[in-house]
Amino acid sequence: MGTKNNNSQQLHPNNKHKNGYHFSELIEIYPALKEFVFVNNYGTETINFADPKGVKAINTALLFKYYNLIFWDFPDDNLCPPIPGRVDYIHYLADLLNASGINENVKVLDIGIGANCIYPLLGNAEYNWQFVGTDIDKKSLDRAQIILKKNNLSEFIQLKQQTDSTQIFKGILSETDKFSASMCNPPFYRSQEEAMQANARKLEGLGNRDDVQTRNFSGKQQELWYKGGEKAFIHTYLYESSMFKTNCFWYSSLVSKKENAESMYSSLKKLGATDIKTIPMHQGNKVTRIVAWTFLTKDEQAEWNSTP
Repeated sequence: MGTKNNNSQQLHPNNKHKNGYHFSELIEIYPALKEFVFVNNYGTETINFADPKGVKAINTALLFKYYNLIFWDFPDDNLCPPIPGRVDYIHYLADLLNASGINENVKVLDIGIGANCIYPLLGNAEYNWQFVGTDIDKKSLDRAQIILKKNNLSEFIQLKQQTDSTQIFKGILSETDKFSASMCNPPFYRSQEEAMQANARKLEGLGNRDDVQTRNFSGKQQELWYKGGEKAFIHTYLYESSMFKTNCFWYSSLVSKKENAESMYSSLKKLGATDIKTIPMHQGNKVTRIVAWTFLTKDEQAEWNSTP
């Protein structure tokens, strides 16, 4: 029953993967994983995390074993998300909503749902949340819809295409839409070149210098880079959220760079945010954070919780 721990004790206390992976159990539920598992020099079962197919196999196995899925597939050039880190965002968002008195009839807007549909799948499995997922890529939405249909989740998770790649909420939210929270994992890089350089450094760190053209988690353009990078995307997100102040209790985003999180505070205060929170997330050697904000006054927050 070998495990691969990878500093996983730092994950959220509710994270099912905080004590590592039990490969024998994962292989039992998803036999295709077996070919990627080996015993390393420390006598521990693991996989080669520089191998995109191995990464996809282990994350599929995790979804099948722990999150009630029976189908999860998408093209190899789409981003393959690491489940332990993605579900951490869900758990921290649940904490935030609970602290605000929101724990029933939760509805979340996922900005950039992608072909893998990962946040809605996890949020529905863990907390029975409903979702609307948006994306600019019609092919990704079509693929996500197949995943939803085969897992009988279309009733709980709806998809909407954002037809204007320069906008986030415009064309998606109407005046009457009401969401408990929005969530987003923004593109990190400013260009394909920057993404490839970062991937080369990561693969070298994993001991694979041979194929720097292959990302171990894959990823298409709209998933990885955006003109101006993470900072530009996030500030568009902030600005547009201020146009829909009462449509969402908490707006939130993952923010990889500390300086980008700091710059958000001054912008949000100018835009009229009434509360801003930074939630640190520690995953192995990686430190990231969720920044969440609301424009609701105390009276509006109280009214929100009393409205069915």
